Amino acid sequence: MLQFQDVRAVLRQHAPALFTLAIIALVFFHPTVAYASNAGGNLPWDTPLTTLKNDISGPVALAISLLGIIVCGAALIFGGEISEFIRRIIMVVLVIVVLVGANSLLTTLFQNGAVVAYAAPLPHLVHQ
Repeated sequence: MLQFQDVRAVLRQHAPALFTLAIIALVFFHPTVAYASNAGGNLPWDTPLTTLKNDISGPVALAISLLGIIVCGAALIFGGEISEFIRRIIMVVLVIVVLVGANSLLTTLFQNGAVVAYAAPLPHLVHQ
């Protein structure tokens, strides 16, 4: 059975490591240090990705995706004896076209994603 002197000796031996661990835990888990980014926007690839997102969600993308579905479907149905490689390429193009079309269709129908409204804090819950 461990005696109180044994526990004190172990704690004294590992005191620097425990102190360092406590400081690291305090820094990482302190609420004022937990900064959250609001929207980004300063990275070099943000502008091209935003442009790409806008390009694949507009009405032109929806029209192109409908034409792509028609062309890929016709190629698969009336293609005759095409090689397996070409058939797989047509399938990949069909999947991409369907994804772009679904994105455009859902953007057209619902306009935007989740909207989180600002809720003012209740006065009796705010500590002053």
